[in-house]
Amino acid sequence: MSFVIGVDIGTGSTKAVRCTLDGEVVAVARRDHAPSLPRPGWAEMDPERDWWGDVVEVLAELDSTDVVAVCVSGLGPCVVQTDVDLRPRRPAILYGVDTRSTREIAEITEQLGAGAILERCGKDLSSQAIGPKLAWLKRDAGEAWRPQDRWFSAHTYVVAQLTGEWVLDHHTASQCDPFYDIHRQDWATDWVEQVLPGLALPRLVWPSEQVGTVRRDAAAQTGLAEGTPVVAGTVDAWAEAFSVGVRHPGDLMLMYGSTMFFVQVLATPTSVRGLWTTSGVERGSHTLAAGMATSGTVTTWLQDLTGGVPFETLLREAAAVPAGSEGLVLLPYFSGERTPVYDPLARGVIAGLTLRHGRGHLLRATYEGIACGVRQILDVFGPAERIVAVGGGTQGGLWTQIVSDVAGVRQVVPQQTIGASYGGALLAAIGVGAVPPDTDWTRPDHVAVPDPATAATYRTLFETYTELYPATRDLIHRIAQ
Repeated sequence: MSFVIGVDIGTGSTKAVRCTLDGEVVAVARRDHAPSLPRPGWAEMDPERDWWGDVVEVLAELDSTDVVAVCVSGLGPCVVQTDVDLRPRRPAILYGVDTRSTREIAEITEQLGAGAILERCGKDLSSQAIGPKLAWLKRDAGEAWRPQDRWFSAHTYVVAQLTGEWVLDHHTASQCDPFYDIHRQDWATDWVEQVLPGLALPRLVWPSEQVGTVRRDAAAQTGLAEGTPVVAGTVDAWAEAFSVGVRHPGDLMLMYGSTMFFVQVLATPTSVRGLWTTSGVERGSHTLAAGMATSGTVTTWLQDLTGGVPFETLLREAAAVPAGSEGLVLLPYFSGERTPVYDPLARGVIAGLTLRHGRGHLLRATYEGIACGVRQILDVFGPAERIVAVGGGTQGGLWTQIVSDVAGVRQVVPQQTIGASYGGALLAAIGVGAVPPDTDWTRPDHVAVPDPATAATYRTLFETYTELYPATRDLIHRIAQ
């Protein structure tokens, strides 16, 4: 029997799965880690320890016998600059939760023009874009800047460690604004030269392409057989969407994780202000995406704040609180906000606290606040043919039910919600021709349907939520600065 391995480097952990070619998960390995937050607005990771080191450990834990391919996905888009021997120059800068490049975003937008960037790249420049992060690295390094250095996202750094190949999949490249032309699906080399002259660019590939094989030294560290094929992979949210069959125009994935993330497959590329148009997973495809800055991370913060009480206890208490959290409203902008607010200086707000509110109220208000943010984003997306809910936050059902109630949408919850590593395993199987390209491993488990009894309460809550941010924005900006 043949097997494939999918690995995913997440914000909070690295996971690996060993699967049969019909999608049965036969083994799982995991290592936890956490980003470093050295300054307000900064979010970093150590690529040698948190990315490659964790991947080595999870791969070594799995049986590599009869493994025909491996694929790595990862949090992103991130950026780490290395020398030719893959030694990082500094810690990796994470995706949109790292907002240090605000100055560079403004400068590049002024240089190239906001309208031109939106048309050519499919989105406005934001903290999610890699171009401004690279420009920040150049400014920070000063005369020590080396434009011929290599630069990687999380999964491509690991691919390089495994194979020696410097590649970037088209999806991740399409988040390297303003350096990728979404219509031509190729590097915008003229803009690269205008913004960062001489910047070296990796070879572009599609996520399911085989890009190399495991080198001897990587084999010795990971336990994989030397010569095992390695498939390119992509950013974790897109690998997760692929894992649950979000592959056809109108399909939308809603990912419940450290952040809430949205991926919808498009029939044709389109630019929507406030959302992100990107290349997709399958060759020539396009997607529309959005992401909140914090979601599951707020529930972790709340658990820590309440003395590490078992999360099952918090969940049970939150489920007992009525819809609307008895007058408590929460803005989940604990690390600024990405779509649709695009405000790196936004901060969390808890309004309506009284002495009778307890930790269960806080958790339910957190879920409800996130659900209001989800509704804001879905309103910009417009109608979806099918919404598939994935991620660890779907476990237990309370969070998904609250989102369905607040946003008024049906959500299909699959049987297998193990995540992006599962999508990576499927990409690995497709990439080496072990299964047909249209193979879909997903099976539905249940559907979350809006409860009409909560509709009036959540309509009022949503109105209050949308008014609370502009009402407090100036004060919060003053505090944040």
